[in-house]
Formats: sequence, C-alpha cells, structure tokens
Amino acid sequence: MSGVWVFKNGVVRLVENPGSERTSTVRRKALMHTPSGQMVSSYSTLEAKLTALGWERYYEDPALYQFHKRGCLDLISLPRDFNHFSSVHMYDVVIKNRESFRVVDA
Repeated sequence: MSGVWVFKNGVVRLVENPGSERTSTVRRKALMHTPSGQMVSSYSTLEAKLTALGWERYYEDPALYQFHKRGCLDLISLPRDFNHFSSVHMYDVVIKNRESFRVVDA
C-alpha cells in the first residue's frame, strides 16, 4: 500500500496517489461527535461514544465491528479495519444517532 499519511483537524488518514487529479478533487469525510466536537479517529473512540448512548457491542460476526441497542432493531455494522471506515458507514452512525454525530469535510 503506498500513499501519504495526512494529519488534519486531529484525524490521520492515508491518501493514495496524492498527486493525482482524482484525489485532489475528492473531499474526504470525517465523523464528528457533535456534543464534544471531537473527531472520531478510531473504533475505540467510537465505541466509547456509542456505549455512552446506550449501544452495546455485538460479537456475532468476527469479520465486522457491530453495535446494537436494546429494545430496538437497529444494528450498526462496520468493517473490521478502521481504514475501510467510509462515509457510507459514517452516515449509518449518523442516521441512528441524529443528535450525537454528523459527517463533516476533513
């Protein structure tokens, strides 16, 4: 895997082919915990925030990082590797926790 590690607004991410036109025009997204203003930069940070909101870790599938809430049918399923945590996964977290998270440009 090649690329450049970029640190911006407290979030570290890998940018592949930093000189290519595609990378320079694509805006990266980040998940922000709204009450604290903190960017989610790891699953441990996300798990702490979700646990405080009543979500519990679900260990059914070892290939996924999952959370569920008691008394609710909602399930948040995330890739095991945080490097594959994309804006689609971020919006899933936001939809199920509208007052606590939002997706911002990184």
